[in-house]
Amino acid sequence: MSEEKEPIPAIRTPQNAREVTAPYIPVVKDPDEANHIETAESESGGGMNFMGHLEEIRSRLIKSAIALVLLTGLCTVYSDFLVNDVLIAPLKRSSQTLVLQNLVPYGQLSLYLQVVVFSGFIISFPFLAWQIWQFVAPGLHENERKAGRFSILFISLSFFTGIGFGYFVFLPVTLQFFATFGTPLIKNNISVQDYVSFFIGALLTAGLVFELPFIAYILSKIGLLTPAFMRFYRKHAIVFLLIVAAVVTPSTDIVTQLVIGLPMILLYELSILISAHVNRKNNALKR
Repeated sequence: MSEEKEPIPAIRTPQNAREVTAPYIPVVKDPDEANHIETAESESGGGMNFMGHLEEIRSRLIKSAIALVLLTGLCTVYSDFLVNDVLIAPLKRSSQTLVLQNLVPYGQLSLYLQVVVFSGFIISFPFLAWQIWQFVAPGLHENERKAGRFSILFISLSFFTGIGFGYFVFLPVTLQFFATFGTPLIKNNISVQDYVSFFIGALLTAGLVFELPFIAYILSKIGLLTPAFMRFYRKHAIVFLLIVAAVVTPSTDIVTQLVIGLPMILLYELSILISAHVNRKNNALKR
């Protein structure tokens, strides 16, 4: 008796069954191409991972450090010029009674190091700002990237303008006051370390204050600041800025205080115009 064979099942077709499609697996021969596909899939699945961000930060920091070291080395070649004709010049122009003195054996070495490093930082500032922008840019939209390229130029110009204001206006005014204040029976012998700290602090403060329009741009872009708000509190802001000018200006002369306060008031007015422009663009995009 022969065994009965089981009937062969019918082939299932898309007409009588659900069609099963196998996932596409790319065939990669080149290892570099495999890395490229993996990176693309990672970015399409949700952007750069945590380790990728750390590697990006590391790369940007290394590039910034290299630029700072190279430009600091370049400033070292002109260190005598930077100390004699840039650092000490405002002091000599303000008064002949102010005398710098070194109080520690390594004082002049420390002085030269601070001057060349600070000079290298100022010169490399646009590149450092660009590296920060390159790290942030991948997470922005295309129109924001285009605006950011202009922002780097705007930040750099504002910073250099503030440095120039601090060097040519703020330092001479304050040093001249220091030279003429008090009794002539006391000699004004200034520690060179204290003078360098005052010099660097004044320039950095002026450079940061002149970034006020850019700060207004960022806050307006994310919706935290409006021109109506700034106009409403204009009188309060002017009074506050004049008080700040009176505090940072050692002189009681109103003209000297206006020399410091007027640029800050103009920066506030410029910030209102920038905020209004950004606000109009934001409203246009919402329509």
